[in-house]
Amino acid sequence: MVQQANVQGNRSGSGGRRPGGVLGAYRGRVRGRVLLLLCGMYFITYVDRVNISTAAPFIREDLGLSNTQLGLVLSAFAIPYAFFQIFGGVLADKFGPRRLLLVVGVVWALATAFTGFASGMATLFAARLALGFGEGASFPGATQAMARWLPADQRGFGQGITHAFARLGNAVAPLVVAGIIAVFNWRASFWILGAVSLCWAIAWALNYRDRPADHPKMTEVELAELSAHQRADIRPPVPWRGLLRRVLPLTFVDFCYGWMLWVYLTWIPSFFAGSYGLELEKFALFSTLVLVAGVVGDIVGGVVSDGLLRRTGNLKLARRSVLVCGLLGSFVFVVPTLFIHDLVLVTACLALAFFFLELTNPVLWSIPMDLAPDHAGTAGGVMNTGFGIAGILSPAIFGLLVDQTGGWVVPFLVSAVLLLVGGLTSLRIDPTNALPPAVTSLGSPEGEVGPGGATEPDPPGADAAPTAT
Repeated sequence: MVQQANVQGNRSGSGGRRPGGVLGAYRGRVRGRVLLLLCGMYFITYVDRVNISTAAPFIREDLGLSNTQLGLVLSAFAIPYAFFQIFGGVLADKFGPRRLLLVVGVVWALATAFTGFASGMATLFAARLALGFGEGASFPGATQAMARWLPADQRGFGQGITHAFARLGNAVAPLVVAGIIAVFNWRASFWILGAVSLCWAIAWALNYRDRPADHPKMTEVELAELSAHQRADIRPPVPWRGLLRRVLPLTFVDFCYGWMLWVYLTWIPSFFAGSYGLELEKFALFSTLVLVAGVVGDIVGGVVSDGLLRRTGNLKLARRSVLVCGLLGSFVFVVPTLFIHDLVLVTACLALAFFFLELTNPVLWSIPMDLAPDHAGTAGGVMNTGFGIAGILSPAIFGLLVDQTGGWVVPFLVSAVLLLVGGLTSLRIDPTNALPPAVTSLGSPEGEVGPGGATEPDPPGADAAPTAT
């Protein structure tokens, strides 16, 4: 039941949002609670997927693995992760994020715990495969949840803050996992994190609703801030041909972005340990210093993109400019690492490169919602397939190149080239080329009910580019 609310003095600007900057749109709103739950999910899933990179030197020694074998294990996660993206997105669109994220949350929690029982490469590989299955549908499902709950000019911030929590998970994972290893052993780190994951899945099922109107704390004010499409919760068939034509170029850009991100997620601790001979405490600290930059990058990228959208009403400028600057900026700061061997300078360059890389992340996830608001889960899954494929190739090839060349220059050079290619390709991304609105059984676009009960579509661009205020 939608609750009444005293709205006098609370509504201002476009969409009836409160004053007070970015956070004013969430203060006192149920969407703020939903976004907080999603932030928790992103944080936990990334801790669960990157904890193995900190534990890797101990796992390699304990199980007798080479760098090439370890690279294959690190890639195992991404095999089901990549191929479950689209299917997971379709499931999210069809059944809703509430049920989907509960099920996959339980799966990745058990997979994380099972990793701690690995006795060799085969069982370790199997545990990482299971984790990939569990987490494969998580981000498309979360994107569908955000498409239902967040107004159009808050999508960049929504994607930015959730991915900032993901990067925060990246950043704290080395310290947390190192601390658990120091007190117990590497196996205990997976058991403890598996239990935390299970707690999140239960909290999600208890507190989230697929239809905003069904949430017991929802008010008429907040519901009115959503578009007719979001309030209607329509689930039309996926127009695959049109969707793929619009999203596949973004998939390639996401592959280029993902290649470099997987390097950070899987090899940075080993890079500091192997290239500079650092012990556990120091390589965990330097890895954290680098990864913290991504937290800032995600927040800044989302805020800047949404800010440009509100100020200019130009969706193409708001999304494309951040995408291009982020990838090319990351390329600029990765290049110096090929020529210098000073620990402080390399750490600074890697941190700046990661900051610029992460500027692009909220934009990459916002564009599927711009292009296909009625199919955000599916579109996000298609886009993130590029990241999944990069996850299959990047850790394994990076590790192979380290073994074959006996150093880190060639692997980082390959990564830098892909950043350049991705940045140039981003110049062709057009988020304004959105799919037409879904059609109701009456043959008219789903929208508001007009005078006399006639269905009236939302104004053109209502979901994609709100008017500047």
